[in-house]
Amino acid sequence: MLQTEFEFTLPKGYLDADGNLHRKGVMRLSRAMDEIVPLRDPRVKLNPAYATVIILSRVITHLGALEEVTPAVVENFFACDLSYLQQFYRQINELEEKESQE
Repeated sequence: MLQTEFEFTLPKGYLDADGNLHRKGVMRLSRAMDEIVPLRDPRVKLNPAYATVIILSRVITHLGALEEVTPAVVENFFACDLSYLQQFYRQINELEEKESQE
């Protein structure tokens, strides 16, 4: 059976407005619409890099005790956590070239 959800632990964690730290989460595999929908967003038209924020908010299904992961939540990730999630996204969706095994 195809695995569609993958657990992760953020290096630093998301600190919410109440001071709670959220580190453990789940990311699902990306679908075509996850890559298409952000292209319609006016924030992406102004800043193409913002597509990452929207995509991550769509594919992260759980993060700590948060009820929902919104673009506003992703905007407030520490830079190292954002970098980690971008790499994790590429890895689980097999968007990175696999290292040749010799």
